Amino acid sequence: MNIDRCICTGITFAQALDKGKREAWDLEALRRELGVGANCGLCRPYLKRALATGETVFHEIIAERP
Repeated sequence: MNIDRCICTGITFAQALDKGKREAWDLEALRRELGVGANCGLCRPYLKRALATGETVFHEIIAERP
């Protein structure tokens, strides 16, 4: 299993991370500017990890903790 994109927008985590790094965006800015993580929210934990580690393809389910 490869999890590599926001299913609502189709934007890959690599694309979002690249744009986010160039613009010095955090998760909220990615949500506001690109729409990733703004709808169903399933990609938010992946985006958080991508911002923290640079990973852009995931092979396990990551659940967001309350």
